[in-house]
Amino acid sequence: MKITNKESIIRVLILIAIMSIVVLISVLTHKKQNREGQPEYDTIVLNKGVNLDNWLATLKDSTANADSTFMMHEGNIFISGEPFGYIKTKDQYSDYQLFVDWRWVDEPGNSGVFLHVGDDQIWPVCLECQLKSGNAGDLVCFPGFDFLEHVDKDKWAVSKQSVTSEKLAGEWNTYDIRVMGDSVSIYVNGVFQNTASKTSKSAGSIALQSEGAPVEFGKVFLVKKRI
Repeated sequence: MKITNKESIIRVLILIAIMSIVVLISVLTHKKQNREGQPEYDTIVLNKGVNLDNWLATLKDSTANADSTFMMHEGNIFISGEPFGYIKTKDQYSDYQLFVDWRWVDEPGNSGVFLHVGDDQIWPVCLECQLKSGNAGDLVCFPGFDFLEHVDKDKWAVSKQSVTSEKLAGEWNTYDIRVMGDSVSIYVNGVFQNTASKTSKSAGSIALQSEGAPVEFGKVFLVKKRI
């Protein structure tokens, strides 16, 4: 059967259309695979294990040398405990899951992880996730900060909800701190310990406290959902 020029053109056009559809499907599939392969969350490392360049120091004794209180030791953040104060991240954060590893160098003592820090005063308006030995899991309201579960205004702290889940001095502990909007939930070594809702602040810097005892912080990082 003889094929006319018109029929040949139609066949070529159909072939081109089929090829275009195949290419389009391939491109869309590739893009979908790329999207599926991308992580949904970003990890932000706060302790880079090299220096404290991304932290700012505040001490109760303004004449003291911060480098003698806050320093790097074998990739960990070492805090001497004296004088009282804290280091806070230069950047501010909201809506994240924060992981903090800590251990007592000698005898168990006192320290804390501050959330939603804004100013540089001693002490800042913030929420403290307590690290005091035996009390890790307590939530402490610094003056000017509040949350729904803080019913007894004569007390700064809302006690943890379970018996202590801390490890012995010298062993590493892990804080898992989950901040979602104006709510905070905290876990100590995988055990749920406390929650705060309707917090008066929901964003700010993250800080590590110097409060009388040598303490070491290992991994410090947060995970945020990618926008």
